[in-house]
Amino acid sequence: MPSPNHGCRPPGATIDLVVVHSISLPPGEYGGTAVQELFTNRLDWDAHPYFQQIRGLEVSSHFFITRDGQLWQFVDTGQRAWHAGRSHYRGRGGCNDDSIGVELEGLEGQAFEEAQYRSLIRLCAALSRRYPIAFIAGHEHIAPQRKHDPGAGFDWRQLRSAFAGSGILFPPAARP
Repeated sequence: MPSPNHGCRPPGATIDLVVVHSISLPPGEYGGTAVQELFTNRLDWDAHPYFQQIRGLEVSSHFFITRDGQLWQFVDTGQRAWHAGRSHYRGRGGCNDDSIGVELEGLEGQAFEEAQYRSLIRLCAALSRRYPIAFIAGHEHIAPQRKHDPGAGFDWRQLRSAFAGSGILFPPAARP
């Protein structure tokens, strides 16, 4: 489902980071189409009182994984999606420039579903075959003063275990 909310990556950008996010719209409600509508600029701002807080927001992510593990793509991975905002990680700022954003349907701090982890692991493995992925981090790690997702409910150990021996680095807080 193509999103208009993207741009070109800067010349010479090396795509080496996957950023894991969480989102649900309205917060804590799952299974609807509001996330897809937000990422494609089709959200009815009057459909729920919460939407007034984000009215006019133009954001996207490369991928979105629903609670049942369904994978949606919004932005080509060669393009710069608008998912990270002001950010800094591995000695570089502007993480949108050289990362791939993956949104998990969920609420920061709450648990995620096994189907989501399976899809995320398959996706990260596929991305690491195409790009020199060296890092996987959460939005909370690249923008710690602003963001807290995916939060304490995300099982970093499970993701880290799936990539043991791959050389992919995880945030220090994600280590066992």
